Amino acid sequence: MTTAAAQPTTSVGDALANARRLLATHPDAAAGQARAIIQAEPGIAEAHLILAAALRVLDLLSEAEIAEREGLRVSAADPVLAQVKKLLSSNRLEDAESLLRQYLDDTPNDPEGLRLLAKMAVEAGHLDRAERLLWRALALAPNFSRAKADFEDLIERQARAFAPDASRPPTIPEGEEEFRTAIRLNEEALEKQPRNPQIWLGYGHVLRIAGRQGDSVSAYRKAIELNPSYGEAWWSLADLKTAKISETDMAAMRACLDSSTLAGADEIGLHFALGKALGDAGRYEEAFKEYSAGNSLKHKSLKTHASAIGNHVQRCEEVFTREYFSAHGRSGHEAKDPIFIVGMPRSGSTLIEQILASHPSIEGTEELVYLGNLASLLSEGRKAGIEPSKFVDAIANLPSPKLDSIGGAYLWNADKHRHSNRPRFIDKMPRNWLYLPLIKLALPNAKIIDVRRNPMDCCWSNFRQLFADSGEFSYDLAELGDYYRSYVRMLAHFDRVLPGMVHRVIYEHLVTDTDREVRRLLDYLDLPFDAACLEFHKNPRAVKTSSSEQVRQPITDAGIDQWRPYDPWLGPLKEALGSVLQCYPNVPENWN
Repeated sequence: MTTAAAQPTTSVGDALANARRLLATHPDAAAGQARAIIQAEPGIAEAHLILAAALRVLDLLSEAEIAEREGLRVSAADPVLAQVKKLLSSNRLEDAESLLRQYLDDTPNDPEGLRLLAKMAVEAGHLDRAERLLWRALALAPNFSRAKADFEDLIERQARAFAPDASRPPTIPEGEEEFRTAIRLNEEALEKQPRNPQIWLGYGHVLRIAGRQGDSVSAYRKAIELNPSYGEAWWSLADLKTAKISETDMAAMRACLDSSTLAGADEIGLHFALGKALGDAGRYEEAFKEYSAGNSLKHKSLKTHASAIGNHVQRCEEVFTREYFSAHGRSGHEAKDPIFIVGMPRSGSTLIEQILASHPSIEGTEELVYLGNLASLLSEGRKAGIEPSKFVDAIANLPSPKLDSIGGAYLWNADKHRHSNRPRFIDKMPRNWLYLPLIKLALPNAKIIDVRRNPMDCCWSNFRQLFADSGEFSYDLAELGDYYRSYVRMLAHFDRVLPGMVHRVIYEHLVTDTDREVRRLLDYLDLPFDAACLEFHKNPRAVKTSSSEQVRQPITDAGIDQWRPYDPWLGPLKEALGSVLQCYPNVPENWN
């Protein structure tokens, strides 16, 4: 019988790899494969954990928990890990780490092994590395209580380690050095592999972020030349506002889509790219068909939780009332550094970030994952999704010292993205609106800005955008409308129970009276007006979102009413939005 310590035989290793591949698309088949491995080799922990993961996808949670427990039991009983622990207790750290790394070379998906390596990293002061290892362990075993306990200890250490870095220079153009290095590394890679389309694509992305759009176009076209059906490269090219997609380009994309050998990701990218090109050419019905095809394929590849978001908002309304906040008083970390920009993607949030980052007291960072990671750890112990009752119950009764630690851990992580001694920084992760209760409790002095755009323009802009690693609710019109509605409902609740906590910017008001809206924004932040905020388009900082080109231009009304040519096909979106659409920019009084 093979134990977890032994490297699986080739046939078992192949079976494990096949089960992992099946997880995302065919969880029932993955479960069957895992059970077959367990029947033949019950001592392989990873097989039990794959079975648990498949059962979670199939919503068989009790069975999943049993399978996960068995996987952790097998892992913990492994003789190699027992020897590692013995070496650690004898303070033979180098020997323990060497043996553990050999073990993880053979069994890289062992949660207990990853947890032990994380403990070593903590003791060595490598908190970043420890965090990554613990996330890997919890991704494999979300209910792994010992890893959760270690993570709580790590949060305390991160909070104690946080201290504003006074040694940072007053101003460094944000991202400039980072992207000079990235450009150089890409160019060095291309010298070695000049015919690698993936490197050309990455090079194009870096050039785009750095504001070199013309060079970015050339890099994307080179990637397409080397791989004519490269969907991501076609989409990246089409998504550049300065790029011109010709009839020849569109014919080439159609030819690729007619191919029977096209990979799924390439097919999705080509549909979105062709939709963008057709829309730019005024061929709206054809464009909508391509967008619909791309969105349908993308939606099938995701496990979305639109209903979970609505349940989350309702649970927050029930628990986080005016009376709750009155009873709990002040808690959390007292730092005033963070400015959270929340809302929907494609709402104008990058524009607000660019305006504020032009102020000498504010540094723009990027869309930081840390608040969501902390919230997910509290609710489910993994990085994906939120479970409404667990999230709310977990944070509603946390003692003040614990909330202070959570706030400090967030600040410690965010500090890694700060490159100047400006006293305030921006976190522009749109979905942080989901975690408003956690912000209020753990970072009570943080400022929160809600950027809101007309629901039809905003949702249509999301539907036609192929996001790199987010936007999971944007690939179906009805789900998109539900998500926007839940977002508005959550913000409306906090407007009622904590008036003034959140400052709202209506995108259309910003377009028509920029000076007034910028002054209102700075007043909310308790900062003096600075004319540089009105000349944000001259700011050379690197911008990492799909709006990187727009924010290098003065404000125009070009983004208003972009949905109207597609009106005949947007019925499901309008129906899902309901009264939120009818009331905009106000909000409904009754949410039933």
